[in-house]
Amino acid sequence: MKILLFVSVVSASIFAAACSSNTTPNVNTVAVANKAASNSGAANGTVPAKADEVPAAVKAALPNAQTFTTQHKDLTDAQVASIEKDTGGKVSEKDHHSYLAFSSINGARTQVAAATVINVAGKELVVVYDNKDGSPVIKEIKAEGLPAVFLSQFTGRGHDDDLLVGADIKANGLKEDEASAVTEAIRIDVLSMQALYGKAHSH
Repeated sequence: MKILLFVSVVSASIFAAACSSNTTPNVNTVAVANKAASNSGAANGTVPAKADEVPAAVKAALPNAQTFTTQHKDLTDAQVASIEKDTGGKVSEKDHHSYLAFSSINGARTQVAAATVINVAGKELVVVYDNKDGSPVIKEIKAEGLPAVFLSQFTGRGHDDDLLVGADIKANGLKEDEASAVTEAIRIDVLSMQALYGKAHSH
């Protein structure tokens, strides 16, 4: 299985604005993102996105966003090895692409979400995350051509969940191999988001 592009939507407190190709992953805060936004993001590698650079699926998932910035961060070799060991899957791209969404809240430009896209099994998925105790947790997944009853099983899941088909995830309207491929891609994305933007864990 080849994952062409990761995408996910994450709450404001997960993402920092750093995105150079050699950036060391760190814990991110809203303050960091907002500071980068006020400086046009150039010094931190976050670049205001042109309208045609933001995937239509991301815009649809974030209809209330007024502006976007793009962000790239590289997974380290150690992070890739850890993700592949945990999932049994293959991380095909170290360069993780994100689209940070901003809106005006109480007169201030504020990061309200972020997104990346997963293309797997001929489907395009947008994964929406909440931030829970410094870690990305799935709030919602949007994808045409996949049963809502299948996708809803991922709600509330995070990097500590195994997400194994046949155990905590059921095929629910999909063929077993397709369900496994989609689940593996989502799991890789969750662990990638945790590695790049989540709080450090001792386990």
